[in-house]
Amino acid sequence: MDYYRDPNLDGKYLGTITSDFVKIADNLKEASYLIRKRGFSDYPIFPISKEDISIGQLLIDKRELGTKWNYYVTYIDEFVNLKLIDESKVDNFISTYKNPDEFCCLFVVDKEFTNYLFVPYPID
Repeated sequence: MDYYRDPNLDGKYLGTITSDFVKIADNLKEASYLIRKRGFSDYPIFPISKEDISIGQLLIDKRELGTKWNYYVTYIDEFVNLKLIDESKVDNFISTYKNPDEFCCLFVVDKEFTNYLFVPYPID
């Protein structure tokens, strides 16, 4: 898998995210498609965390599907409202946002690491 590379993204994150992503990629891709098709946003974001967080709505509970991470769903407007993306930086975010038909925008939230990660969906 070709991830958006971040020097802080070490093996412990890549391994658990990769093993989860294989299991739930279709769910995330479908949610992304529906968010865009229904006109909510062109920029869906999937916050993931091992703990409960208050960003977005829970989409996949790690206890239900045996994943290591909980997967939430939201989009750029909530990130601006929560000040996770500064209004003056929205254009920067949009310019780095990858094609949502090909890539999933994850927002990884952990005690030691918080950052965006673009993961390619598996090719059918």
